[in-house]
Amino acid sequence: MTARIGVVTFPGSLDDRDTQRAIRLAGAEPVALWHKDKDLKQVDAVVLCGGFSYGDYLRAGAIARFSPVMDTVIEQARAGLPVLGICNGFQILTEAHLLPGAMLGNDHLHFICRDQKLRVENASTAWTSDYEQGQEIHIPLKNMDGRYVADRYTLDKLEAEGRVAFRYLDFNPNGSLNDIAGITNEAGNVVGLMPHPEHAVEPLIGTGRTDGLPFFTSILKKLVNA
Repeated sequence: MTARIGVVTFPGSLDDRDTQRAIRLAGAEPVALWHKDKDLKQVDAVVLCGGFSYGDYLRAGAIARFSPVMDTVIEQARAGLPVLGICNGFQILTEAHLLPGAMLGNDHLHFICRDQKLRVENASTAWTSDYEQGQEIHIPLKNMDGRYVADRYTLDKLEAEGRVAFRYLDFNPNGSLNDIAGITNEAGNVVGLMPHPEHAVEPLIGTGRTDGLPFFTSILKKLVNA
């Protein structure tokens, strides 16, 4: 049976179709989910895609966190459902307290769009197992509120438990503490990152590489072997 991965669309989402395409390229079935529906349609995993949900009013992700679909996502994520938050999705995951910390405006106060070099720090999560620990990859990045912050206790805990999933290399594009580009929860089923792997799944788009595809093949292999 084909694995089914839901992609949530909020008002202001931009990358839902790109994410669905990436899922399809990996060999899974993308399932469109609407923010007003609590029904996840029996999907095996969920992706919260990038964009500017609700226009980033109040704070990026702050309103989307209260969408009806998030009630179910939060409940099922805590029960083990794999959830990936990309860019705005990462912001929503922090607002929903499925991941610790918060996202603030870039330290240079400008929107940034670039190909970003990352190092894979944790290759054992549901979304990163097709990478090698320490692997260096290039993923497109585009954000205005991408600065990851947390109190010192939380940062030390993330580092000590190996829960920093990705780290910026060569250049910190937004002032994120500890050069953090992505993190995971304790169970490894929830991952959030600011760069956009769905834009690096074919050689003709994005970085011209396919460094983002392992996100989607990782979860597919986990679901198939579960």
